[in-house]
Amino acid sequence: MEMNAHKTVEKDELTGDNLLAGHDYDNIRELDNNLPKWWVWLFIITIVWSVVYIFAFDVIKVAPYQVQEWKNEMAAAGVGNPGQPAQVDAASLLVLSDQASLAAGKEIWQKQCKVCHLDGGQGLVGPNLTDTVSIHGCSYADVVNIIVVGAPEKGMISWKTQLTGDQIKQVASFVMTLPGTNPPNPKAPQGEPCK
Repeated sequence: MEMNAHKTVEKDELTGDNLLAGHDYDNIRELDNNLPKWWVWLFIITIVWSVVYIFAFDVIKVAPYQVQEWKNEMAAAGVGNPGQPAQVDAASLLVLSDQASLAAGKEIWQKQCKVCHLDGGQGLVGPNLTDTVSIHGCSYADVVNIIVVGAPEKGMISWKTQLTGDQIKQVASFVMTLPGTNPPNPKAPQGEPCK
């Protein structure tokens, strides 16, 4: 045991390091060690980095946040403006019949719709779209509307924040080609007959 000017410092018998007074639990004594220099510098660097980060992103705004970067990349990839409702105006509700639009609609169908309506539109969780009856209406405008607003009570989500207006029109135009295709194992008709 050594005596300092005002306090007594105990030394560890094995290492000779200072022991902390009052830190004795189950005969285990805590050493009064300084933190490693690399740890202290790492801590200082994280504090400096946080100040630089806040200044760059919130004060002078030299870089966008990750959410904005994602939206920019999605818009550049032609996926529309994620998070913004699709704009589909009633004046432009004409069935698209060109092969490029129908092919794009079929591609969207394969990625988004086939899970519930199956590949040929014969219905699984969602209704059969190949027959001449419908739960939500038979017209092109009705098909566009159900894609935009969805049918949450029946398990169909609204696609207005995930598809652009053009994509909604393309997939709706593809759906209009399904009635009468007679795929195997169709689901029983649901809804009212189309006129």
